[in-house]
Amino acid sequence: MKFWFVAATRLGEVAFHRDAPLARSLKRAEAFSPLVLAAAYENKRPLADVYNRAIDRAERDDVLAFVHDDVWIDDWRVADRLRDALAAYDVVGVAGNRERAPHQASWVFDGERPNPSHHALSGGIRHGAPDASAPSLYGEAPARVRLLDGVFLAALAGTLKDRGVRFDPRFPFHFYDTDFCRSCEKAGLRLGTWPIALTHASAGENWAGETWDAAYQLYLDKWGD
Repeated sequence: MKFWFVAATRLGEVAFHRDAPLARSLKRAEAFSPLVLAAAYENKRPLADVYNRAIDRAERDDVLAFVHDDVWIDDWRVADRLRDALAAYDVVGVAGNRERAPHQASWVFDGERPNPSHHALSGGIRHGAPDASAPSLYGEAPARVRLLDGVFLAALAGTLKDRGVRFDPRFPFHFYDTDFCRSCEKAGLRLGTWPIALTHASAGENWAGETWDAAYQLYLDKWGD
């Protein structure tokens, strides 16, 4: 069993390994488990293309963690956390929502607006620089959920292969995670949150603009609710 950390980055190879939080933080964890950092450098393709290629390449018993390049892995025993998490659920993340309402755009939405205090949320993460971050606490974890935050998603490669679950390249960034969770649910997979210590440099997704609106309409056209 290997633990893949799959990421797309706009950085070149040298800059990524020197500067990206993901690459820098994984150097601490690789001494404890056989980690594979699979990065698409100078990437301009949809995340789905990068992630699906990793699904195709991985062995059945490999763990695939799809993660943003600006995530710092605080938990240097992350492989152990993933092993435990995937014994309980088929697909795991660090934050999610136990409910899903009609037309809900994202895991953190309550109706038409983001609501980080929504009663059905689960999990947590830190935001900001690793040495100056603030906690975002959403709810108790582990918990069975219906939607997960795409900042970190993990599953056994064999599980995704067997159920034919892939990422949809029609969603280059916005809605790729919501769509993926819907595909997992449709395939009968169990989604859950797990307490894994991460810090995300970004404050969160920008839920506005023409690109987001177009992706939302495509999502509604695909799923109908």
